[in-house]
Amino acid sequence: MAKRPARGSTTQAAALPFEVDAASRPPLGMPPAEFLRDYWQKRPLLIRNAFPGFVSPLQPEDLAGLACEEVALSRIVLHDRANDRWTLRHGPFAEEEFPGMPRQDWTLLVQDVDKWDADVAALLRRFDFLPRWRIDDVMVSFAAPGGSVGAHVDQYDVFLLQAQGHRRWEIDAAEALGRGAPPAAFRDDADLKLLRAFHPTHDWVLGPGDMLYLPPGVPHHGVAEDACLTFSVGMRAPAAAELLGDFVDTLAADADEALRYRDPDLAPPADPNEIDTAAMQRVVEALNLLRMNDADRLGDWFGRFITIYRSAGMVAPAQETPSRIELEWQLQHGLRLPRHPLSRMAWRKAGRGARLYVSGRDFALPAKDARLIAGTGEIDGRVYGALSEAGRDTVVALLGEGHYRLPDDEEE
Repeated sequence: MAKRPARGSTTQAAALPFEVDAASRPPLGMPPAEFLRDYWQKRPLLIRNAFPGFVSPLQPEDLAGLACEEVALSRIVLHDRANDRWTLRHGPFAEEEFPGMPRQDWTLLVQDVDKWDADVAALLRRFDFLPRWRIDDVMVSFAAPGGSVGAHVDQYDVFLLQAQGHRRWEIDAAEALGRGAPPAAFRDDADLKLLRAFHPTHDWVLGPGDMLYLPPGVPHHGVAEDACLTFSVGMRAPAAAELLGDFVDTLAADADEALRYRDPDLAPPADPNEIDTAAMQRVVEALNLLRMNDADRLGDWFGRFITIYRSAGMVAPAQETPSRIELEWQLQHGLRLPRHPLSRMAWRKAGRGARLYVSGRDFALPAKDARLIAGTGEIDGRVYGALSEAGRDTVVALLGEGHYRLPDDEEE
């Protein structure tokens, strides 16, 4: 039997296409397992008709209105093409600014649009082939003709879905082609992290419903062919230094003061000024007392960390909630409690039970409850009735903390 080339080898890479048509099998044009095996974090892919007949749930004027809100994270990037100068401005912006914007060469970007628009958030259900906690947000950008943010590199996976109009994307897939890593130096004359050198290997124009997947580290440059909207589904990818810093802070905060460096086996030193091998072994033993390799402790820390990582805002406690008896009666008679859009949830198995993580907090629950609460966007009578008493207690507590919203709160 012929030996299959190792994944990522030059032979296998040459056989994989950079472009597929997903019209008959949206949104990837292939089974998710195949995409994850061959492309995820390995190779860029243009997916034509990822969302066939796509109609944007958002209009440019809606995005401009959101960019005027204090709660929105918004930016405008302007490009002086004649002098190749880039200007970055941060929102919120005044409504009267937009009618006076140039006819070309500028881009408005708004982060976390899925937190503010339910129809945009609904798109994320099409990405259930990925762990939900890995998805960061949906950033939406409007670009006037010629609008761009320059050639750059992202250190996270991103799916670029064309929602309206047309955008030309150039990418440098040299590494996927086995030609070595592309240049990574940045320009020093712009507030943006723009690449000093960019050598595209592929050039595509995307229309509504087309989607471009880019792994981390792939240089890319998008330019609007006409006025267009692009949805960017970005992943959470904390740096190793960020993970280490937060974990060490957590260990230090929880450490028992009684855990200290000890040397009951101390012998007279050959040189009192030397830090000898025995001393360093005791240092290792002192650090090991913190149980840094404890799987449950590590899992609880990560669950809390990842559900609050790069939060767009805070969930505020509810000012007033019904009594437990009243709440349960209302749920039995049609009340629905939608999850707060800023509330992030995940769960993991822990021993015979599970832990539910909610925006940096954790709750011990039966696995059935943790899975149901984390995977449900709203609590109604059916869901509430399926929970154990511990699960119901958790829902009531989360309602009081603002992670679920009463109808009046949702309208507000």
